[in-house]
Parts: sequence; structure tokens; C-alpha cells
Amino acid sequence: MTAPPVHLYRLLKWGRILARHGALTGIERDPNTPRPVRRLARIARFGARVPAVPRYADAFQAIGPAAIKLGQTLATRPDLVGEAAARDLLRLQDALPPVPFAVIRERIESSHGKKLEAMFAEIEEKPIGAASIAQVHRAVTTDGKRVAVKVLRPGIEAEFAKAIDTYEWAAAQVEGMGGEASRLRPRLIIETFKRWTARELDLRREAASASELAEGMQAEPDFVVPTIDWQRTTGKVLTLEWIDGIKLSDVDALVAAGHDTTALAGKLIRAFLRQAIAEGFFHADMHQGNLFALPDGRIAAIDFGIMGRIDRRARVWLAEILYGLITGNYKRVAEIHFEAGYVPAHHNVAEFATALRAVGEPMRGLPVKDMSVGAMLDGLFNITRDFDMQTQPHLLLLQKTMVMVEGVARTLDPDINLWETSAPFVREWLRTELGPEAAVADRLVKDFRTLLRLPDLIRNIELRYPAPGGAPPAPPLKEIQVVRVGGGWRYAAVAIIALAAGVGATLLLT
Repeated sequence: MTAPPVHLYRLLKWGRILARHGALTGIERDPNTPRPVRRLARIARFGARVPAVPRYADAFQAIGPAAIKLGQTLATRPDLVGEAAARDLLRLQDALPPVPFAVIRERIESSHGKKLEAMFAEIEEKPIGAASIAQVHRAVTTDGKRVAVKVLRPGIEAEFAKAIDTYEWAAAQVEGMGGEASRLRPRLIIETFKRWTARELDLRREAASASELAEGMQAEPDFVVPTIDWQRTTGKVLTLEWIDGIKLSDVDALVAAGHDTTALAGKLIRAFLRQAIAEGFFHADMHQGNLFALPDGRIAAIDFGIMGRIDRRARVWLAEILYGLITGNYKRVAEIHFEAGYVPAHHNVAEFATALRAVGEPMRGLPVKDMSVGAMLDGLFNITRDFDMQTQPHLLLLQKTMVMVEGVARTLDPDINLWETSAPFVREWLRTELGPEAAVADRLVKDFRTLLRLPDLIRNIELRYPAPGGAPPAPPLKEIQVVRVGGGWRYAAVAIIALAAGVGATLLLT
């Protein structure tokens, strides 16, 4: 177990870097920041040259890989870090200098237990991408398939474990101070971040996520997930089909290649809705660098390290909330928040509906260039404090992905109306899940499963109440009142007295 002084040393060291980039200014000025945290921020800032405009993304980039991932997570939480910081953190580039190929070769060979040449006919030594956790090399397998080989950076597991250990300790100290810090549930946020990171650090789980997403997206033929090469995949090396397309970030190249960017934007939004609402399992890192337009007009995704999952009940609530915002039914949206337990019951539903109207009404009917899902989420975050809404960690990834998808859609087609594009899909899914046909189908399934359990139920009854054995029934016994004088030694005393009295009576008679 790491000692508290070690955690404090790390926090002060990281705080020093944040201070030099002006990233502690907001913490010091926020009245909701606990005093001990403000005091620690001042100590970290002491003697540092603080820039006039904070550079949050640069600060997290300078701290290291774990901080980069944490910064990307905090970019979804303007209620926690402030709107300015959240916007700046969105520009975090998950890129680091590449690891020498000799180290990568050793990593691949030790992971598979065989020589590199036994698996790949050729592999490019220069990576096509180097991020904080892994880097990717283009290769051709011994059976002639073009693939991408993703390899974890050496020592990255230990580095993340050390950083997360201190994040957990710091979150526990802050949450223990109560007040606003307790409502924001920093410990739960760090725990969620820890789970995301654990998935990214095991490339077999990333491969499994890609495989599961491919199965779920069979109903969307315009969205492609590359095939996993399981024979060349381990916990530290991932090999998958090479995607030959144009990044959605390169709009000029898309137009030059004859792609319909408006159609691409619509396909992307529909793919996201299919994942998040219909399947409950979605790609949570859908930025422009991870999305490609294929020559036939389909969209392909890569990098499945961060995936989100939402259960059916939460998806129904989410779909109803989205559809309520689209149609302006703020009363129903408010009711769902109370039904889901997102807003404590002591608040007024009508008041919450009015607050939602203030957020949603200015954005209805506007094209993406004039509205912002991110701005809408900011508005929703701003009312959470007034209605004592606690953080919902299972929705953090969804919020992050919504902002990303909005950004990509805006780049492809500034005039697209996100609400109008989403409405048909959401409406049809709600009708399918909540309509009369769905109710009848759910009841039939439930009753059929109950019928299947009947034999086991009867067997359990027989075990509890077995049939009579071969012995004849016992004769009826008359009732005799039992006198209870007391417990324990009193019973023994009464028995002795009764015995003595009986013996004495017998002697007198004789």
C-alpha cells in the first residue's frame, strides 16, 4: 500500500506542472472547492510563472499517458472542471514519440512465443500512429493478409497502476470533505476511469469488444468493424484487418474522392444511435481520427479500447429523454428523470420540467452549425446542482461520445439537423420496445418462462412435503397442557421437587 506522503509528493509534482500551465487557477477561484484543496493548489503554484490563459490540455499532455486519458475523461465533465477547462481538454492529442522498433519486435515475439517472421511476411518499422498506451504498425501476414498490428508500450501497465493509485487516494480525500465535492462523487468517477483503462490495457478485451460490436451492427451495413486476427492477438498485441479509407477529418480529400459528406454524416449519427440505444454497446472513442470513409461510401471504425455499455432500462429512459427533447415534451423528460432516480423525490417535477425547457427550447429546430449537443449538456449540468442530481458514471462515456459524434457531423455537414436525423430512429425504437406489440411479446416470453419453471417448482414442493412412507398413520393423542415454570435450572428443580414429593408420599402410605 502506498503511503500518504508518496501520494502527496506525486500530487504536488503534478500540481506544479498544472500550475505552470495555469490549470490550477479555476480550482483556486471556485468557491465550491474545499479549502484543503485550494491550499494544496496554492502550494503547488508558489513561485511558478502562471500564464494569463490556462492551457489545460498542454498540462495534462506534459504530465504523461495516464494524465492524458484522465484529461479526456474530464473533458466530458464541465460541471466538475468548468466549461472553459472542458472545452480546452477536448483538444488533447493522445500522441507520444514512438518506441524503437527493436523494443516492439521483442514485445511481439515474447508475447506470442515465436519469431516475428513466423507470423508476418513483412512489417513496417515506422509506426503509423503512436499513442499514450500503444502504437500501430502496418504489416502483411504470412498468408498474405494486410493487417494493422497494435502493440502496448512496455511498462505502461505499471505506470497507469501507480497513477490510478494516487487518483483513488486523492478522490477519497476530496469526497471525505463533504459538500459539493461529495455530490460530484469523485471516487466513483475515478473507479469508472480505472475500469475503462483496464480494458484498454488488455488488447484481448479490445479484440473481443470489436467482435461484439461487429455482431451488434449487422443491421447497419454502412458501418464496418475490421475483422480480428485471433491467431496473432494476445493481451499485449492486437492484429486486425487493415482499413484502407480516408479519415473523416480530411473533408477536402473526401470531397475530392467523390464522397457525399451529408450522407456520411447521416450514416454516422444512425450508427451511433444503433449502438447506444438499440444495442446498448457503443464505441466510446468516435473521434475523426478513428473513423474512415471507404471507397464504397461506408464508414469504418478503429480503436475499440474504450467501449460503453447501457442496460435496457437505462436505454429506454435515454430514448424517451432524447425523444422528449426533440418533440418538446419536457414534462415527460422530467418525469423520466424522477422515475430513473436521477433527481431526488423531494424536488418538484414541474419545476424541473421548466428548467429543462430553458435548456432545450433555444436549440430545437436549429442546424448543427447553430446549436451544440455539448452546449445542451453544459446547460443540463448547470441545473444538476439546483436539483441535487448526483453524477451518473454509467452515462459519462455516452456524454463524451455524443459530443464527439456532434463534432464529426458538424465537420461533414454544418447544416445537418441532429434532432431531425435522430427522431425517426428513436421514434421507431421506442415503438418497437414500448408499443403494444412489444408488451404482448414480453408477456408471452415471461409466461412461457414461468411455465418452463413449473416442473422444478413441483419437485421443490415434493421435497418440502414428501409423500407418506410405509409406516401406518400414528393414532390420535389427546392434548395435555404443558406447564412452563421457568427456563434452565428451574425445570430441573421442579423435577427434583416432584420426585421427592412422590417418594415422601409413598413412605407415608407404607
